[in-house]
Amino acid sequence: MSLYLYEIVPTDSARPETEKLLSAFDAAARTAGGEVIESQVTGSLDRVFVVVEAADDADLGSALNTERLPEVAELSGPHLVRLVGAELADVKAARPEAGYLVEWDFPADLDMDTYLANKKAKAPKYAEVPEVTFLRTYVREDMAKCLCFYDAPDEDVVRKARDVVSTPIDRLHTLDRG
Repeated sequence: MSLYLYEIVPTDSARPETEKLLSAFDAAARTAGGEVIESQVTGSLDRVFVVVEAADDADLGSALNTERLPEVAELSGPHLVRLVGAELADVKAARPEAGYLVEWDFPADLDMDTYLANKKAKAPKYAEVPEVTFLRTYVREDMAKCLCFYDAPDEDVVRKARDVVSTPIDRLHTLDRG
């Protein structure tokens, strides 16, 4: 089984419609033999990130598309991703809520081995910012970008943590905990 990332722009950014979208997405993923591992919604409810575990992307692609999910204005995925910094079994068991999501668009010359080596070397530096907890990262296998999840009291602390590990932020989202 592999992990796939979907990024969604809903047609309506109201909470009931977002909940309906997530329910429809979950049902479609199950129909395709997949399991939603987690879904995260931005605080403004205008972007949704969903990670699905499935045997392959072909069935997902036919089940999860804008024709079958009318609540979706834009849909990107399935993108094969790798979970870093957490164990899949732990994410499934706890479904830990994150407060913040950092998107980092990788430079063209960065490869997976270099990224993983740098991440491992820099991870202990998070201890310098004890008020933030790094939770997990999903790295797209095509090396387009990664999504890093944090629990922190505010955006400034997340920015400080990223500075400590010398890693850029392309987009920082406060996540909806509603």
